[in-house]
Amino acid sequence: MAEDELAAFRERWKEELTSDRDELRPVQPGGHRDLKNSYFENLENLNESRSPSKEAGDGCTEGEARVEGGGGRASAGSDSEDQPQYVSIARSLLDGRTSPLLDRIQEERSRRKRQYQSMTGVCSASLQQQRLQQQQPKRKVKKDEELLDQLIQDLNEVNDIPFFDIELPYELALKIFQYLGRAELGRCAQVSRAWRALAEDGVLWFRMCTAEGHHREASVSDSPCWKSTLRDCRSSARTVRSNWKNRVGSISQLQFELGKVLCDVSCSDHFVLAGYTSGDVRLWDTLHWDSPASFLKINGLSANSAPRPHVSHVQVNSTVAAAAYEDGCVDLWSTETGGQPIHHYQSPEPVQVLALSPDGAALGSAAGADVRLVGADDRGYWRELCRARLPKSVESLVLVPGRGQQGPLAALSAGEDVHLLDPRWGGGPRTLHSVYGHPVTCLDASDSQVAFGVKRSGWAMHDGGNKIHVCSLETGKAVACVGDSLGDFTCIDLRDSPPHLLVCGNKDRRVTVFDLRAGSSVASLYAHHLGVTAVQADDWKVVSGGGEGLVCVWEMRMGAKLWEMHNRHPVRRVRFNTSTLVTANVPDDKSPRGACITDDDLTAHRRHRGVICHYDFSEDALSQDHILPICRSDYIESSGYNYNIGLAVPYDRLPGSRPAL
Repeated sequence: MAEDELAAFRERWKEELTSDRDELRPVQPGGHRDLKNSYFENLENLNESRSPSKEAGDGCTEGEARVEGGGGRASAGSDSEDQPQYVSIARSLLDGRTSPLLDRIQEERSRRKRQYQSMTGVCSASLQQQRLQQQQPKRKVKKDEELLDQLIQDLNEVNDIPFFDIELPYELALKIFQYLGRAELGRCAQVSRAWRALAEDGVLWFRMCTAEGHHREASVSDSPCWKSTLRDCRSSARTVRSNWKNRVGSISQLQFELGKVLCDVSCSDHFVLAGYTSGDVRLWDTLHWDSPASFLKINGLSANSAPRPHVSHVQVNSTVAAAAYEDGCVDLWSTETGGQPIHHYQSPEPVQVLALSPDGAALGSAAGADVRLVGADDRGYWRELCRARLPKSVESLVLVPGRGQQGPLAALSAGEDVHLLDPRWGGGPRTLHSVYGHPVTCLDASDSQVAFGVKRSGWAMHDGGNKIHVCSLETGKAVACVGDSLGDFTCIDLRDSPPHLLVCGNKDRRVTVFDLRAGSSVASLYAHHLGVTAVQADDWKVVSGGGEGLVCVWEMRMGAKLWEMHNRHPVRRVRFNTSTLVTANVPDDKSPRGACITDDDLTAHRRHRGVICHYDFSEDALSQDHILPICRSDYIESSGYNYNIGLAVPYDRLPGSRPAL
């Protein structure tokens, strides 16, 4: 039933379409065409009218197309224009034709493909053009960003130091930075480039290097990088300190066989001067052991005396060496040339005290109560500067260091009095301290102060004795009074001690380090059984010598003894610098019993002569050549017998033997 109704509907729809077409079609002379031809013609016109290539190619209008096709073509085109597209498709389906639809589908696919290709081509071209246009702005933007970053960085630096580069001069900024230490300069160098340039300036590190005691004689231009120089110096100082503590280094004995018995020793920098009972004076330069200046000739008056007088006192600094004899003669030599004396004078009495300026060309001597000062003028000629006589015999005499062009200034002690003597005053010595019944036992001076030990007169503890008094050279008033020892103070070191520190020794067998600002002791070291005879200190160690011949090295802050050396004679001199130590054991008896001093066999009296030891703790001293003297002797050594026999086994040097690894 449903199929019959569908077939009836189709026939009825076909009749309606046919009747409508016949009514709307105009009469043409070309006759009627069948439905098939009109369909293809209508489809062709429709394709031509919808083709974009045709419209874009020849630009013809729809009316022109209809005219070219004739009357029938125009009628079909008019019919197709009036009917919707679905009508023609439906008519073709009713007639059973499907091929026109397939052709249209294929054509539509081709059109879309061409359209897609054209669109993708246009898009790719536009994208490529956009890329080209964007590359240049990116480069420009990148360059602008770099410039902007640089500007921001510069602005940050200016904000960190808003005045160093603009308002404040470089020299004034450098003046501010010189108050900083090593750690502070290292932190400032990390702030900015400008601060780094200031923190690494060579002038700052040069001043810091010289302030720590390195290269004091150098100038700024002597090193290309003072920061690296200071680093190397500090590393070397740590090594030298470790050698000091562990007693690693070399030991040498300074001996003069013809000198007989040692009388006195003086040390300064790298020079060691010794005087003997034979009247000979020997100078050693520890930097140049074969220096020709080592041989010093005495004056003709003492040389022609029979017997030749003993040397009583010797003094040396970096330029001048001096010696006083028992007959009152005083000779001066140049440490550079040696040989004959450059100056000579004689006192009517034996010289009891001899003092040489540590850093100038000035010499002071005291014979009894008479004091004489001599010095060199601008042309290098030595002359007498002044002469004075005190009420009492002079027991101690020191020349104040650091005077420069002001002339020498002498500090003297005589009995209970301490005096100052300046040739410019012209009125004789001035009394600095005087207390009846309290004699002065030791004396030393720095460039601004003078220190002396005072002995108490009785058993009372309130009498002010057995103390160390420190007075100002500028005002003449006391600035400190330290110590309260039961024994007398026998030696004192103020000149070579660290700032505001003073080290002294007494008969209580103690070495005491005082802080002058606090007025209290920093360290008290129990050292020697027969009293302290010589002492010196620096910022971390103390070296002391005793009457029993013992030399002790202490660590100041810890109060611990690092090591010691022993000899049979009393220690009369200790002197050290950064890497060397010189000790002198001087016999009390200059004419020992049981031995004739005129004997040709001088080796028999070696035990009575005394000894000078030179210790070297520097880094370059750790070599095979620096061996203990007792390990360097062999069987053919002339002095290798009796008391001074060397250790021949197992350290003897045999021919053909190989050194131990």
